[in-house]
Amino acid sequence: MSEEKTEETKPAEVSEAMSVLNAGGPDVAAASAESDDKAKARKARTRSVPSGIAFIKATFNNTIVSIADARGGVIAWSSAGKAGFKGSRKCTAFAATMVAQDAARQAYAKGMHEVEVRMHGAGAGRESAVRAIQNAGIQVSVIRDCTSIPHNGCRQRKRRRV
Repeated sequence: MSEEKTEETKPAEVSEAMSVLNAGGPDVAAASAESDDKAKARKARTRSVPSGIAFIKATFNNTIVSIADARGGVIAWSSAGKAGFKGSRKCTAFAATMVAQDAARQAYAKGMHEVEVRMHGAGAGRESAVRAIQNAGIQVSVIRDCTSIPHNGCRQRKRRRV
């Protein structure tokens, strides 16, 4: 009779050994843990942003508000469609107010306290969006109108006859 030696292993040791084998060895496991630490550090770094830029695009059909940090990375955004408005209700001043409040709350939760506002377009929700950002607790330092104006460049399309 031959007796075989068998080693008893605990389930935790087996699962740890299998995870190291499946990951490609201990070097890969260490590298993945290191990358997780970097991702957590990056996430923690982007949470506390004291000042930034609020872009308000108010068209005749929709209002889009995006709040970015000073380098241009978007922190929070919202649009009338995302807020639940459909059809002709998207282009109202009330929809713009709700959109700006939603985006400002998201940014305020990430530590934003001061913004510079840049408005584009000629829609109905321009002023109401700025007021909503102020009412959400974010201080507005500068309001800038960045609507593009043609200086007689391309030929206009023909006028509508209503």
